[in-house]
Amino acid sequence: MDASFWLQKWKKNDIGFHKSEANPVLVKYFPELSLEKGTRVFLPLCGKTLDIPWLLSHGYRVAGAELSEIAIEQLFIELGVEPKISGAGNVKHYSAKNIDIFVGDIFDLSGNMLGPVDAIYDRAALVALPEEMRNRYTAHLTEITDKAPQLLVSYEYDQKLIEGPPFSVSNEEVNQHYRDNYDLTLIVSTNIPGGLKGKYAVKENVWLLQNDSAGRIG
Repeated sequence: MDASFWLQKWKKNDIGFHKSEANPVLVKYFPELSLEKGTRVFLPLCGKTLDIPWLLSHGYRVAGAELSEIAIEQLFIELGVEPKISGAGNVKHYSAKNIDIFVGDIFDLSGNMLGPVDAIYDRAALVALPEEMRNRYTAHLTEITDKAPQLLVSYEYDQKLIEGPPFSVSNEEVNQHYRDNYDLTLIVSTNIPGGLKGKYAVKENVWLLQNDSAGRIG
């Protein structure tokens, strides 16, 4: 799977993954991050998710990364905001009050370009990437955010029954990616009613990843 897969999805408006409301997981479990209003939350591979206006309306600042410029143009139209657009290497920076979205390959986004973030909300990034990309992604995310705490959503199902995305990411794999830098807590694990694509049993797992720097080396 390469960038063209997602770019074509947006070009054809084949965006069944886009939800028409803020994710109930965000609404219910975001307080687990214990963030103060005004803190900055990073959403990797954000699309035009309605989680962004939800966060803005609750007093948080938002940063995001997204491959598709179409998605981000639509996001700002739906926000009713005119963005300032500037360049940063291979990445475009769309900015307005309390929001910064970086358009391009997330692997071209550096920590200096992103700036400080207080937390990560990963609802659709880890599960959007095939297995061979997830090690690189999690290492890069950890680096550019300086190990910011995360609210992470993953899915578990029999990958042999259907191809992703979203891909199945086991609890063991989540631990492998993040245990060296975080204390991991599985907040809740639930079976999704109706399953995946209405056919396949799937479990949704919600994780809290906290950076316990005390006692850690490096």
